Amino acid sequence: MIAWNILSDALFAALAGIGFGAISDPPMRAFRFIAILAAAGHSFRYILMTFAGVEISLGSLAGALLIGFGGLWLGKIARTPMTVLCIPALLPMIPGKFAYNMVFSLIMFLQNMESSSQRALYMDMFFSNMVITGSVVFVLAAGVTVPMLIFPKRAFSLTRKKR
Repeated sequence: MIAWNILSDALFAALAGIGFGAISDPPMRAFRFIAILAAAGHSFRYILMTFAGVEISLGSLAGALLIGFGGLWLGKIARTPMTVLCIPALLPMIPGKFAYNMVFSLIMFLQNMESSSQRALYMDMFFSNMVITGSVVFVLAAGVTVPMLIFPKRAFSLTRKKR
C-alpha cells in the first residue's frame, strides 16, 4: 500500500510535469527527463511529509533541491538548459490547495462584511494560507536556484559539447 501511494504520487507528478513542459515547447528529448525530475521531487516531498513528519515548506525545499541538482545532472545528458527541465518539474509542487483556500477565504471575507466574527475567521484563513503558499513558492524558487549558484559554469554550459 505504501509503495502504491508513492508510485501513484510519482506517476501523477510526472504526468503534470510533462503537461507543464508541453506549454513551454522543449525539445522532445527533454520530456522524459522532465517526467523523471517531477516524479522524483514530488515523491521525495511526499515521503518526507508523510513518513518523516516534515512540514510542507521544508519538504518542498528538499524536493526543489533534488530537482535542481537532478536538472544539473540530467541537463548534461539531454543537452538542454537546466531551466528547461527544472521549471516544468517544479510546477506540480505548487500548493494549489492552499492557494485556492486563500482566494476562497478572501471572497468569503468580502461576502460576510456584516459579521465581524465571520470576517475575522476568513481573514485568519486568508493570511495563514497566504503564508503557506508564499513560503512554499519561495523555497521552490530558492531550492532550484541553489545548484546554479554553486555550479555557475556548469549550469550555463550544459548545451555545449566538450572539445
